[in-house]
Amino acid sequence: MEGLPFTPPAGADDGGRLGPPPAAFALLAADGVLVGWSREAEALLGYPAARVVGRRAADLLVAPPSDRAGVEERRPDRWPRFDGTRSAVVDVRHRAGHTVRLAVTLRPLIPGAHGDTGGRAPSAVLMAAELEELRWWETRQAMLQGLVTQSPVTLTIYGPGARLLWANASSVRELGGDLTASLGRSMTELFPGDVLTAQHPVDPEEFVQQILETGEPVIDVRFRGRAPADPRRERVWSSSYFRLVDGRGEPVGVCEQSIDVTDHHRAQQRLALLAEAGARIGASLDPSGTAAELARTTVPRYADAVLVDVAAEVLAGEEPGAAAAGDLVRVAASGEEASRVGERVSYGPGSSQAESLAEGRATVDDRVAPTRLYVPLIMRGRPLGLVTFARGDDSEPFDDGDRAVAEELASRTAVCIDNARRYRRERTAAFMLQRSLLPRSLPELSAVETASRYLPADSHLGSGGDWFDVIPLSGARVGLVVGDVVGHGLGAAATMGRLRAMVRTLAELDLTPDELLARLNDQVGRERSDQNVKGPDGGGAVGATCVYGIYDPASRTSTWAAAGHLTPAVVRPHAAAGFLALPPGLPLGVGRLPYESAEVELPAGSLVVLFTDGLVEARGQGVDAGLGRLAAVLGERRGSSADLLCAEVVAELVRDRVRDDATLLVVRTRALDARQVAHWELPSDPALVARARAMAAEQLERWGLDDLAFTTELVVSELVTNAIRHSSGPIGLRLIRDRSLICEVSDSQHTSPHARHAGNDEEGGRGLFMVAQLTDHWGTRYMPTGKTIWAEQALPVP
Repeated sequence: MEGLPFTPPAGADDGGRLGPPPAAFALLAADGVLVGWSREAEALLGYPAARVVGRRAADLLVAPPSDRAGVEERRPDRWPRFDGTRSAVVDVRHRAGHTVRLAVTLRPLIPGAHGDTGGRAPSAVLMAAELEELRWWETRQAMLQGLVTQSPVTLTIYGPGARLLWANASSVRELGGDLTASLGRSMTELFPGDVLTAQHPVDPEEFVQQILETGEPVIDVRFRGRAPADPRRERVWSSSYFRLVDGRGEPVGVCEQSIDVTDHHRAQQRLALLAEAGARIGASLDPSGTAAELARTTVPRYADAVLVDVAAEVLAGEEPGAAAAGDLVRVAASGEEASRVGERVSYGPGSSQAESLAEGRATVDDRVAPTRLYVPLIMRGRPLGLVTFARGDDSEPFDDGDRAVAEELASRTAVCIDNARRYRRERTAAFMLQRSLLPRSLPELSAVETASRYLPADSHLGSGGDWFDVIPLSGARVGLVVGDVVGHGLGAAATMGRLRAMVRTLAELDLTPDELLARLNDQVGRERSDQNVKGPDGGGAVGATCVYGIYDPASRTSTWAAAGHLTPAVVRPHAAAGFLALPPGLPLGVGRLPYESAEVELPAGSLVVLFTDGLVEARGQGVDAGLGRLAAVLGERRGSSADLLCAEVVAELVRDRVRDDATLLVVRTRALDARQVAHWELPSDPALVARARAMAAEQLERWGLDDLAFTTELVVSELVTNAIRHSSGPIGLRLIRDRSLICEVSDSQHTSPHARHAGNDEEGGRGLFMVAQLTDHWGTRYMPTGKTIWAEQALPVP
């Protein structure tokens, strides 16, 4: 203070951080003369100490002229507008001329306490501050007091070591209401939990120390934990931290400001859970897989354990019936209940589970297990099953928000399970249809030993259109076919059935492989035109592939043609495994280019393996790799029986899931013994008909088939006579003793004979009619050099 040694009261100057605004001090003598003037007074009113010291304080007051004399004459403790506490509000003239309203307090002093005052004993100290600033300070003090006592925001101050120094009322409530017991304890002791999001070290002591050292504030760190006031409920706080310093600028602690964002955090978690559930649940189109995805998605994020029970009829693909709490199958479970997957479960009448199924709503048994939530799987108003969400006994019970999430999860799961049920029903129907259209068993033939395998796809697409067949043909020959219809499901299975029937019908006409595929291709094209089919799912055979071959055990030759299909593998005796080189052909229904056949010699004991691409692509490594593995297996296991070889091929090539249908047909060729075939070449001379009958009778006698001699002589006579009459050139006669007796007559003509009823006045025209009556089967097959008429008779029972 200018003019007089003076020390302001302690705490008067704190930089405006915690205390009131700085006050202006003036020292008055008993007669009201100013004997001291502080720097704050100079800054407040603009008068330097040299100008005001020695003057009357009343000279600085602003008062009406009528009151000026009275004011000057009165004693300082009786100035107007002072109350009993010697405090008042006065107007003081600023050096610049304007008025400053001050809050003034007079305080008496002990004479001599502040040194010599020029012979004047001091009587008071005038402490003044601007009234508006004082009021703002009082308002700020009230606000700070409210923040400490009433604010919902928790404020805590931690010192070194992250130990609690101070807490406001809201924070004290979080601490359980006892601040004294919490002071000095560390942050982790008070609020155990983990950090959800933080860009700083998560160790509390290091965390606080870093802020103390750097002074950099940290905003919005998410903590998850349990407050001492409510240890059962897990909470999430958003906390911000800043450093506190004293009047000298030295750090004294770190202030933590926290807001409870548990509800917001849980809302975000629930939305994220529902989004993930929408992406994961239902991807497998399998009821058990769908239920397992529900359990994996919700444990442990939403519940500690999940049980999913589905009605047995739903798992069978049937429509759900009325609620049946006693006829459920556990399809998914987590925790200790995982071992019960696949078992039948039932819930008694009156139980919370039965009540949930019957009423079609989520229930919680508050009396027995408030941490268990039962949610029915409802589809079109009918329950498909029940989901049980369970939490530990020390966890929070399910609230309304949890119930809404559970109902949404159950709703999505129910839709997916119902889709899986529909798919399973259609897949089962398609599989049953396909199995019914495939050969139930392969015929036993002298020409070949055969075995087959059909592997349905494991994917959600269902059964495809793969098929195979072994077709007995005339002359002890056999037709071998494998095909593949693009597509899956009932449409592909139905198309496969039609194609197999067409192939059988055309094969029985004794068509060559190239001609059979040409006619099959024409028929597929007509189907597309009739049905206006745009793709394989519409019921057509667009893109269907096929390979067809005929093997003759008498000549040990085979003829093959392919329509966009992989060529068969072949393993000849004493030769390496390979694949038939066949002329390429377009898939069925794609174009009208002609197909070509290739003749291949197959010695007895040769292996021919027909297959679809699903077999060699089972591992997803490409066709070439699969073909290489197939050839290796066939080369190594060539000595196995056809059936055993099928099993070995499947075991080697299909170790993983089958993405597409796979068909395998293994054929081992046989040859007819020379003693089973008798062949004669005859000139075109009618006189040789009797000779032909005699040779046939002699051969039957050598075979011990005398019982068939009469019928065979009549057949030979009619067929040879027709050949001589309608053709030129040599005539071939062949008898084959196989599982039946086969009589064949060949000539160089391509005319087609017809069996008919001759009129009573006709001398001829009864030959083929009589042959048809005397034999079991007869027919005509055409070759490049002519035709062959054949007839079969059953061998006599021994």
